[in-house]
Amino acid sequence: SAIGASIIGRIPIGLASLAILLFVQERAGSFALGGSTTASYVLGLAGISPLIGRLIDRLGPRPVLLASAALYPVALIALVVLVSIGAGTYWIIGCALLAGATLPPITAAIRTLYPRLVGDAGLLQTAYSIDSIVIELIFIIGPAFAAMFVALGHAEGGVLLAAFCGTAGATVFLRTSAVRTWVIQRPAQHSLIGPLRSTKLFAILAATTCYSVGFGLFEVGVTGFAARQGVPAAAGVILGLSSVGSASGALIYGSRDWPLSLPRQFLIAVVAMALCFTLLLPVTNVVLFALVSVIAGAPIATVLSVQSLLVSRFAPRAMLAESFTWTATFLLGGIAAGYAAGGVMIDAWAPAAALAAAVVMALCAGSIVWFALARYADRVAVD
Repeated sequence: SAIGASIIGRIPIGLASLAILLFVQERAGSFALGGSTTASYVLGLAGISPLIGRLIDRLGPRPVLLASAALYPVALIALVVLVSIGAGTYWIIGCALLAGATLPPITAAIRTLYPRLVGDAGLLQTAYSIDSIVIELIFIIGPAFAAMFVALGHAEGGVLLAAFCGTAGATVFLRTSAVRTWVIQRPAQHSLIGPLRSTKLFAILAATTCYSVGFGLFEVGVTGFAARQGVPAAAGVILGLSSVGSASGALIYGSRDWPLSLPRQFLIAVVAMALCFTLLLPVTNVVLFALVSVIAGAPIATVLSVQSLLVSRFAPRAMLAESFTWTATFLLGGIAAGYAAGGVMIDAWAPAAALAAAVVMALCAGSIVWFALARYADRVAVD
């Protein structure tokens, strides 16, 4: 199936950024260069995504996936070589930017495929839930691979594995019948801003920005908490447990039909995320914090599942791939902002400040959903 074929190609999502950070830091001996290189990789991914999505809508996924499957491993291998020979900073950062820009867009392609392959609303909900679970599992597996290569003394192995998975996964995905029989749907009219003309889609993106800032604050808050407790390595365990909770929540969500409309499901999911983050605020014991993090992470993948359903419902059909890539851009931008803001809050106050801010941002997302999408709830329910 297309889902199974996509898993290998999406491993770089959870692996590449951390692998680049650990490799550059170890080889160059500079946290600053490691952070700048990783940020450039993410910037390349986020900045080019909408253009990649538009190309998929206009040309179909095959030429885009073929080009990226060829360029992505070349860029990452060049990055390893440049860092190993001590090349200039600008060359390294530029290569990381190119690598991020050429990551095979398998996630956008498969999320665009689901409405084409699945006509039943309940099955579509299950499909997007499974997709969110796959992403959560990738964020558990990817860091484990990166840590393994560091432990073996070959940090570059994580970067090279990401290169291999990206090109191999794209090649396998290209051979699936769903991609080979892809039918291009021409948009009725062209626009520079594409699907952003849709006020409903723009509201979804605004909410996405808010809760993704919350994601970044949550991760930094967890990392800061573990460091302040004198066990920084526990951050990986805590975040891994939160991903387990997240995958479990998406599994429950996708396994049954829900009577509420999609906007109301979205509202409940983001408010639940705020409430679950709140549970961590009074906890000071590391073991208890880790256990509570399973509950704290439970709504995260569900939020992403419902968001994907809303995009598939509200986005113009001929611009669906571009719409999904816009959500990726806003999501990555929000997470990056959360990282930056959370670091400042931890230095100035305490890790609890970053976690409290994550609660606030989730509630802000809920406010946007309530005011901008609630009036469409009845129509969505009828659809």
